[in-house]
Amino acid sequence: MECGYYQDVATTQAVQKSARSRRGTGTYDERRIKLAESALRTLGELGYARTSLRDIAANSEFSHGVVHYYFRDKTELIVFCVRHYKTQCMHRYDSVVEESTSSDGLLTGFADKLVQTLTEEPSMHRLWYDLRSQSMFQEELRDDVHDIDQGLEDMIWRVVSRYAELSSTSPMVESRAAYSMFDGIFESTLRDFLADRPGAVDWIRTQVMTLLPGLCAPVETTPR
Repeated sequence: MECGYYQDVATTQAVQKSARSRRGTGTYDERRIKLAESALRTLGELGYARTSLRDIAANSEFSHGVVHYYFRDKTELIVFCVRHYKTQCMHRYDSVVEESTSSDGLLTGFADKLVQTLTEEPSMHRLWYDLRSQSMFQEELRDDVHDIDQGLEDMIWRVVSRYAELSSTSPMVESRAAYSMFDGIFESTLRDFLADRPGAVDWIRTQVMTLLPGLCAPVETTPR
């Protein structure tokens, strides 16, 4: 038994060393993305603390050995998964920002996108908030969570800035404050939606339609 154990450890260390040497290559990165996309469903259902690499392997086409080959531990895999998903989420609003030609159109499009991602992928957002909460206890998560938060903040600020531009107004708050307000509304609504409380979707739409205009004020002009 001991001999078999040490052989397994040696094998794992060898494949991890080989994997590290291949990082940055196209095939390696593509495989990690494919594995992450396969793992997201399990992670979203079970959450950070309750999910192991074996759970992920058992609910995917990949063996436990393959999962361990591409990710050294659960933390690395989950961070990679959440970062990959949230990066995709951030770019969902690009079309709204770029294609809107009026402030009302941007406002409606932004609210629609938030409602869509809330109702279609609640487990993914639950996983993100789970990971962010865990980062207060696990130092190794903090840099990655900060980077994801910063990306989401930048996304919200693009929406706010574009709305101000289209409405000939100026933002009254800085980007971090704007993100905190929208994030708080979204997280609160997500809890209600997951609990099947009535009115959650209508509530977030109303709040977004009210908050975004409220963050901007008419630009003061200097009288001649």
